[in-house]
Amino acid sequence: MNQRRSRRPAPRPPEGTPAQSELARMARSGLAGAARVAHWADAALGPGRDGGRADGKATLSDETAERAAADLGLTPAQIRADWDTARLAGLVEVHGDSARPGWRLRAWDRDDSAVLRGWVALFDAWSLAHPEPADHEPAAVAEVVSAMPQVLSFLQLSAGPVPVEQLLDLLEQRVTELRTERCEIPYGPQPDPANQPQPQPQTADAPLEPLLDWALHALASVGALTYGDGQATLTPLGSWAVWVKLEQICVAAQSPAGNIEVGAEEMLRGCSQLRPNAARAEYRAWLAARPVGSAVTELIDAARGEDALLRGLAFEALRVVGAPAEPDVRAVADEPTLRPYALLWLAEHDGHDPEDAHEVLTREEATWLWVDTAAAVADHGEAPLLVRHLESAVQPTVPMLLDEVRAVGHPRTVQVLVALAAAHPDPALAKAVRRAAFQVHTGRS
Repeated sequence: MNQRRSRRPAPRPPEGTPAQSELARMARSGLAGAARVAHWADAALGPGRDGGRADGKATLSDETAERAAADLGLTPAQIRADWDTARLAGLVEVHGDSARPGWRLRAWDRDDSAVLRGWVALFDAWSLAHPEPADHEPAAVAEVVSAMPQVLSFLQLSAGPVPVEQLLDLLEQRVTELRTERCEIPYGPQPDPANQPQPQPQTADAPLEPLLDWALHALASVGALTYGDGQATLTPLGSWAVWVKLEQICVAAQSPAGNIEVGAEEMLRGCSQLRPNAARAEYRAWLAARPVGSAVTELIDAARGEDALLRGLAFEALRVVGAPAEPDVRAVADEPTLRPYALLWLAEHDGHDPEDAHEVLTREEATWLWVDTAAAVADHGEAPLLVRHLESAVQPTVPMLLDEVRAVGHPRTVQVLVALAAAHPDPALAKAVRRAAFQVHTGRS
């Protein structure tokens, strides 16, 4: 049995944090240029027309940038800057050397959470949004990027302007800690220190002040803070984003031991015995610990397996993911094994009441789903639960259900019918079900 780690309270939102709708308004304002050029590209660059160079990055060609600048009344340099922001915020999704509108752009005007997710994606990519100093060692730049979360946390806790000198002291302390953590003593006999040359100062130990200046300018460029007059202050959006990151860490720390680190299949098995609310909390913790794209891919791969229980649980976890999973779920809607689950997920995502979402399924799809769910119950549940599962069938009578189950071609049909016949207390009905199982097994009508 998993042992729970000690729980620590999630951090409270910053004092005076605006409502989500107000935060989304701020994010829309800050990303207005990026959304504008993404909408332009969606409308102006038709299917099959490539506006990106074949460099694997989907950067705009000179011709496309000039065309967009003329249409939008901007300069090509402004267009390129807004295009880069759109890519970082997920308004444009890069696929190889081409780009297409992202799901966030589709939901831009109607979904505040999509807008905020886009801004947080830009916030996470702050070090890419502003060119790094060319005259500094890459190792030193990487150290500063790794240390900045602690600097941002300090700014968030300060809830006001902080002198740059104070931030520099904190940055230097954190970089020193990072270097100490990396220090390793090699195994085996060591040479006599007296015979070794004295170490020389390394370029990585150069002053960090210029790199802090770059980091603060970069964070200001994405709207996370204001920087000037020798001090820095988080914006409301920046303060909220840092709080979100701290909350994710605390949520992840509340997961049962091992569930965060394991893959999707093992995580889903670990959640199979939990009540729905507890399972959703586990899904949130697992998702918080990894990039959403790779998490969705893992969940869908788990759903493709032979265990029907994991298939259902995987789509429950995808409901916790929400809108970011839509393109991947839509992409698997034509796979027979996943189609009923995907159609139900998409219907609920589009606003259908979960109790009515089954109406989007054809009779055949609903029957296939009934068999798949029955397989999960037969493998992992108890006999009375399998008997009660009969009530969820769309067919009004058992003979009609058996006729359609035989025709649907689910690979687990025989096992499901045999298990149902063994569990059902009515001898006559159990006999009919066994006969149907025999007919499917032998290929008889």
